[in-house]
Amino acid sequence: MSQEFEVIFRLILAGILGGFIGLERESLRKSAGFRTHILVCVGAALVMLVSIHVASGNPNADPARIAAQVVSGIGFLGAGTIMREGATVRGLTTAASLWVVACIGLAVGAGMYFASTIGTGLVFLALLYLGKLERRLTERRHYHVLYLTVDDEPGQMGRIGWALGELGVNIHNIDMRSLSDNKARLELYLTIPVELRTEKVITTLMQLEGVHQIELEE
Repeated sequence: MSQEFEVIFRLILAGILGGFIGLERESLRKSAGFRTHILVCVGAALVMLVSIHVASGNPNADPARIAAQVVSGIGFLGAGTIMREGATVRGLTTAASLWVVACIGLAVGAGMYFASTIGTGLVFLALLYLGKLERRLTERRHYHVLYLTVDDEPGQMGRIGWALGELGVNIHNIDMRSLSDNKARLELYLTIPVELRTEKVITTLMQLEGVHQIELEE
């Protein structure tokens, strides 16, 4: 296989694999869909090809150095797909799919056809089917927002997290704002099991040292 044909093959394969994942995102009308995933995957493969080419002419060059910037740089693109609506954060899965597609593109550019193909299949199956499974597992849980006024001191967050964990409550997000008099305002986004009463959660937290006030938003 000539070098030119090898380059063409890798770029086309990257476009196919990236587009395969992008189709699933496009079907759900996500902000980053078919074309975006193709561009990311082909671009990552091209960067890897450039890295290999540069390293081939310089034995002291590190071919992974340029390619490594793709993995970190894709974070800026992924951040544009994430939106917060109240207690819900949307776009995390699409951001993750962009990151994975970039990694797949790097693998294709490096000639790792088997790994990139298997990786694409696993990602596609996860996007297509695991979302339904996740919704089934979480359909019996309710989402709440708790506002806490606490002492702004080391270990306070750890005590709160431990207490909620003992109750089976999952913390999805935490916002913290410092107040006067060494106090802090915490905004906790929680998933509380249906069988657990919210009064039990509030009572448990109020018994913790350094917790002064709790407000609940359902």
